[in-house]
Amino acid sequence: MRATVNQDRRTFLKASAAAGGGLVIGFYLPGASGIAEAAAGPAKLNAFVKIGTDGKVTFMCSQSEMGQGCHNALAMMIAEELEVDFKSVRIEQGGIDPAFANPRYVGFRAVGGAQGTGGSSSVRNVGVNVRRAGAAARFMLITAGAERMKELRSECVAENGYVVHKPSGRKVSYGALANDAARQVAPDDPVLKQPSEFKILGKRTPRHDTLLKVAGKPIYGLDVKRPGMLIATVAKCPVFGGKVRSFNAGRALKVKGVKKVVQIGSGVAVVADSFWAAKKGRDALEITWDEGPMAKVSSPGMYQKWAELAKGPTAAERLKVGDVPAALAGGAKRVEAAYEVPFLAHVCMEPMNATAHFKGDSVEIWAPTQAQSWNQHWVSQLTGLPPKAITVHTTYLGGGFGRRLESDYVLDAVETSRAAGNVPVKVVWTREDDIQHDFYRPASYNVFEAALGPDGMPTAWRHRIVGASILQYFKTFAHFLRKDGLDPTSVQGAADYFPYDIANVYVDYVNNNPGVPSGFWRSVANSQNGFLMESFIDELAHAAGKDPYQYRRQLMAKPHAARLRAVLDLAAQKAGWGKPLPSGVHRGIAAHFSYNSYCAQVAEVSVAKDGKVKAHRVVAAIDPGWIVNPNTIEAQIEGGIFYGLTAALYGEITIRNGRVEQSNFNDYKIARMDEMPKVEVHILQGKGEQGGIGEPGVPPIAPAVCNAIFAATGKRIRKLPIKPEMLRA
Repeated sequence: MRATVNQDRRTFLKASAAAGGGLVIGFYLPGASGIAEAAAGPAKLNAFVKIGTDGKVTFMCSQSEMGQGCHNALAMMIAEELEVDFKSVRIEQGGIDPAFANPRYVGFRAVGGAQGTGGSSSVRNVGVNVRRAGAAARFMLITAGAERMKELRSECVAENGYVVHKPSGRKVSYGALANDAARQVAPDDPVLKQPSEFKILGKRTPRHDTLLKVAGKPIYGLDVKRPGMLIATVAKCPVFGGKVRSFNAGRALKVKGVKKVVQIGSGVAVVADSFWAAKKGRDALEITWDEGPMAKVSSPGMYQKWAELAKGPTAAERLKVGDVPAALAGGAKRVEAAYEVPFLAHVCMEPMNATAHFKGDSVEIWAPTQAQSWNQHWVSQLTGLPPKAITVHTTYLGGGFGRRLESDYVLDAVETSRAAGNVPVKVVWTREDDIQHDFYRPASYNVFEAALGPDGMPTAWRHRIVGASILQYFKTFAHFLRKDGLDPTSVQGAADYFPYDIANVYVDYVNNNPGVPSGFWRSVANSQNGFLMESFIDELAHAAGKDPYQYRRQLMAKPHAARLRAVLDLAAQKAGWGKPLPSGVHRGIAAHFSYNSYCAQVAEVSVAKDGKVKAHRVVAAIDPGWIVNPNTIEAQIEGGIFYGLTAALYGEITIRNGRVEQSNFNDYKIARMDEMPKVEVHILQGKGEQGGIGEPGVPPIAPAVCNAIFAATGKRIRKLPIKPEMLRA
């Protein structure tokens, strides 16, 4: 349900009551005017709660559900503040609407005005507004109930879907009060419940969508069907930046089921009545490509150039504390190391797809997207249509991990629909398309230098990052790219929060993008910088002859690192750090802050004679601030560990002559079920702002495993992925 934001309050309340009967509450952005004023001023409503005259509550969720459980968590918040049974709340995916603008979901900087899901932001940024919506609705219902019963408002409370007059026990249901409540004035600053009053939040609550998924009922992008819909696949140049020079559609059009072959911006689309016909038609296409300058680019040359740039005098400064050159020169011991991390693909289990119907004066889109507003914007740029003429329906997502923040697959569908004669078209990517035409996690080359004092503790830390930039490709955020080339996304986890008490610290960055499209990947630069920092601090501990856990503890003595130290202690304690392990099994430890959450992990690892690494057990401790659903926290940390472990063991995209060498799961391997270690998750409820949970489990796992490998073999892993030949006896 929507309310026009420029109408007066009386009109808004009348419309709310008339639109199907019931109470409709929107919640607002921080700093905007209150809920009651939202309709009269420029403040944008963010999401809605509908209470029908039958008493049923429907929560319209603005966030994309991709398995992370945001629908469930936000609905729990509504149910808590509204004083209704969580099981009675209906959850529906909200459409594209300015009212759903997310106030902040970019980890390195607050951004507003767009609807999207990323940066572990759903609960930590949208959640407080969801709670305000529930609290405002509760206030209005109590007011209406007191008036109905002709009792003092101060004597009435909300309980389980009723307004109850405490002295007499009389009560009126929300359904009976919904229309009256819609005529009440919403409070500017609704009073939220205190944690001591919570009945739902913090409790283990089963996911509402589990049984639906088991039964195959949710609609994912690949499930979308529209009347008269055709299916298309797109042939894209195998070389990044390449374009169509010419093509012959004759053989493709002879394939049974192929309807049309059309050229679009990203390549040549084959449109058919089935996916298989479209794929066979694409295989039959004769295309000559203009491969462009990237045809001369290969991975070895990239890293060689980055190694040279790492030695150069010019870089963009990100963090400077003290006098690093002087401290390095005067150190009792100096430690140096160079690390490499590769490009990584997202490999969502549901390959990229989108359905679009270009109608001339409007466009309708059905997509598993994380970025509703950005899709609307870029489709508007493509078609010349105003944003209000572009409707985006969000389906369930078969994985996102940042890949579905991009709009390329949606633009493919819109452009193909238009070129094919304004018919609905579903564009489907194969797994090979998905791996070879991704926006990859950036690769980087890293140089570290540190000085140790006589006591073995570091007196200087220098880290230079050289590599690809996300913001040079993610046009929506291009204005965040500094003039000196510094990409804030590339230094996440290396400079924005530095936990260790070292007197002299310097972190800088050299932006050198070889032409490989880069994008947001689960935990973004924290995924590689967490590995880099926690591996190098481990090197310093061993160089000093000190226990790696105790070394970290000593360096986390300052107040700003107290919460990270707390999870470090908890993980070490629960893992039994220092206690004997089975023969051949060794421990490694790592801790990292990301998305306002603190996570530490201890990995127990063995290395076989042939170099095969086996992670037996991972003990994780997480402090995400206050807790919504422990079940979801555990699931997300477990998933993050496996995602990061897979990348550490196998993840690597390599480039040869401008082409991605990997194509499917045979050569871009995903860890199998029997490679999943036993995972224990321990939750520490910290005091402070709400933290995210979808991404913080990823950064610590690679360094914890690699540090355990060093403990087992004495060999330091400075280049990912971990390959058996590095470790063979």
